[in-house]
Amino acid sequence: MRPIHAEPPPFFHRGPSPLARVLFFGLVSIVLLFADSRFRVLEDARHAVGVLLFPLQRVVRMPGEAFERVVVYFASKTDLAADNERLRNDLVRQASAAQGYATLAEENARLKALLELKARHAPGSTMVQVLYAGRDPFAQKLFVSRGGEAGVTAGSAVIDANGVVGQVTRVYPTTAEVTLVTDKDHAVPVKVERSGVRSVLYGSGTGKTPELRFMPPSADIRVGDRLVTSGLDGTYPAGLAVAQVLEVDRNTGQMFARITCAPLGGVDRSDALLVLAPGEALPPRPEEPTEAESSRKAGRAKARRG
Repeated sequence: MRPIHAEPPPFFHRGPSPLARVLFFGLVSIVLLFADSRFRVLEDARHAVGVLLFPLQRVVRMPGEAFERVVVYFASKTDLAADNERLRNDLVRQASAAQGYATLAEENARLKALLELKARHAPGSTMVQVLYAGRDPFAQKLFVSRGGEAGVTAGSAVIDANGVVGQVTRVYPTTAEVTLVTDKDHAVPVKVERSGVRSVLYGSGTGKTPELRFMPPSADIRVGDRLVTSGLDGTYPAGLAVAQVLEVDRNTGQMFARITCAPLGGVDRSDALLVLAPGEALPPRPEEPTEAESSRKAGRAKARRG
């Protein structure tokens, strides 16, 4: 049996040895590096090779770039969903505050106006909060948060920033009852701010507007006139806004015109009110003459005419 030689057959020995080739190519590389660094001899060749290999580089990089785009897309979508959820939660948390902002601003404006009214009127005025309405649907009454312990007395006028609301009619230790100007049993002496014509504003009850009663058709009252307190009764200080004339019907076929008005005070919407301190008491009203005295005066008048 012939031994197997480690060396290849003679016909495979072609060219120089591997060591010689390594040395040759190493020397060529060093020469090219030196020449390129000093004289830029391979600049054009390198540029041409780069242009030729660019499509191949793009093809090789496309799978990686596509994968990167997919990862970025799903990551951005996840981040966007998280941001939307966070913003939605923030909006829900802030919704109550945002919805109540207008109400708070309006309430602050009313309170500021009430404070100005309190400084303008007697120092004994008391600010109160509306607690609840009366149980009788046919009576226009409110209950407020201050009573006898705070110095509230029956008969005191109650106003808000826009005008007269009513009058204290009953006082409890910690609360008080206010009868509104729209109540059918309430009356407020008023005058027309434009012309000075005096009258009395009567409430008409639930669902109806107050009226100026017993006014002749020739009275100087127009639609849009502003009614203010006349101060004749000693309960309401003079000059407080009460109502505005809505309709004047002079052709009623009766002795008096029909004049309806809209209250200016927040009888159905104000939460904060001001109870005015009682003013100075008026002198007592003179006594009416008796029937006998009236008869004697009538007899003397007839005798004079005779």
